[in-house]
Amino acid sequence: MGNATKSLRFEDASVTRAPMNDISPKIPFDIVAFDLDGTLLDTHRDLGAAVNHALQLGGFDAVPVAQVESLIGGGAKIMLRGAIDAQGGLPDDEFRPLYKALLAYYAENNAVHTRPYPGAEDALDDLAARDIKLAVVTNKFESFAATILTQLGLADRFVTIIGGDSLGKDAGGKFRAKPQPDPIFEAIDRCGGGRCAFIGDSTYDMAAARAANVPVIAAAYGYCDKPAHELGADAVIAGFNELIPALARI
Repeated sequence: MGNATKSLRFEDASVTRAPMNDISPKIPFDIVAFDLDGTLLDTHRDLGAAVNHALQLGGFDAVPVAQVESLIGGGAKIMLRGAIDAQGGLPDDEFRPLYKALLAYYAENNAVHTRPYPGAEDALDDLAARDIKLAVVTNKFESFAATILTQLGLADRFVTIIGGDSLGKDAGGKFRAKPQPDPIFEAIDRCGGGRCAFIGDSTYDMAAARAANVPVIAAAYGYCDKPAHELGADAVIAGFNELIPALARI
């Protein structure tokens, strides 16, 4: 799983589209890209189960469900590292087997409880009806993101799904993932270029969008690693019912 997977593209996403003059308010974007965990999908129960599986294998206490959301944002490795560090930490050679166990468990149990947030599918339909291209930019491994979205019947709505491993690693050996702007640039390129807006729920998302010079909306309903109004977004939404008006005014 550590190696970059073959990039996925969904070039022929087909959704019934309404005439542009029938839709208001007008949205000045050609592309809307979404983070996944805590933005499009509520994934915390499945992620928490995978983290706790690894923790228990290592002799650590499980993380209460109420605390799982605070660990989400930078990918599975950062989640597990944070949970272990909170209980005293582990050297790298002992951490790696637990991380591999987490990935193996999650590969088999990644859409048990995961669901789109209320209103997400309606918002995606609305954007598609405006001929706006949709993308996912997540730090989750691409294979996991694509599998989950496929199981939920959502994958075909997106021109591309870019994961944390999709672009490989930089010269320093780190994945070219958020908070770097690279995956947002890649999403814009795969969608054919144009003006893009990004929606996310973490400091990783805000930093990537700012570095890519694209407007960004904070999802206050998500797993925000700091208060949503302190993330520095151009707009903050409490739910998907607020997304279209927010995109129209930023």
